[in-house]
Amino acid sequence: MEIIHWKGKIMIVIGELINSTRKKIKEAMENKDADYIRNLAKQQDEAGADFIDVNAGAFIEDELEKLKWAMEEVQAVTSKPLAIDSPRGKAIEMGLGLHKNGKPMINSITKESERWDELFPLVVESDSFILSLCIDNNGIPDIADERVKIAEGIINDLTKAGKPIEDIGIDPLTTPLSVNTNYGLVVTETIEKIKKNFPEAKLITGLSNISYGLPARRQVNRAFITMCMVYGLDGALIDPLDRVMMSIVRATEALLNKDPFCGNYLKDYRQGLIAKE
Repeated sequence: MEIIHWKGKIMIVIGELINSTRKKIKEAMENKDADYIRNLAKQQDEAGADFIDVNAGAFIEDELEKLKWAMEEVQAVTSKPLAIDSPRGKAIEMGLGLHKNGKPMINSITKESERWDELFPLVVESDSFILSLCIDNNGIPDIADERVKIAEGIINDLTKAGKPIEDIGIDPLTTPLSVNTNYGLVVTETIEKIKKNFPEAKLITGLSNISYGLPARRQVNRAFITMCMVYGLDGALIDPLDRVMMSIVRATEALLNKDPFCGNYLKDYRQGLIAKE
């Protein structure tokens, strides 16, 4: 039974917190601290996450073991589908086999030859959503048109092989503003152009990358998500426990006339999910 399908969703929220690159998560996975992982999964679910991202990629030698353990703990306490997040094809394949909560997301594929060749058959054959990054063998382009070109290649190749376009997500690739203050505009231009050419594809990004290296990171993230939504962003990997961020998402949906009669905003307010200040 499918629990979540991102078609028809307003803003797709992927809870980003169970990621082994975070010190506390890595320690919890090393120590098999089930309570910590379970509580974090439940909190993200209750805060409004549509998917729970699970990443054990920091463990080079025993990623499969750590990912299996983490997925089992998360799925014990939530019915939300998972985003199976790994740089390794074997981990993605194993994760798909372990997934129980409806339709999972693969996070992620790129146009880099080695990764594309490894994951392309799995992506096409599995009943899953796929998050695709605008990266090729030359790395991350600095200009929007080159990112759009990569996205077009990904979408065309996947759809020709039978992957429904509704199941394809494109990450325009958010990179740090502290490195180049043009990077935020590159992301919004990329979103706008891909949306124009492929309106049925979903534009989803790792949003918090924008604030890397800056103080008061949450303020930058909150401003950036509104900016991106105006240009057509459909979803993001974010911290759903940031109540102000989630409130801004709901308010922006209403302001963009994507929430008829402010229904979702009012529902979340009644449930205590909207920050009052």
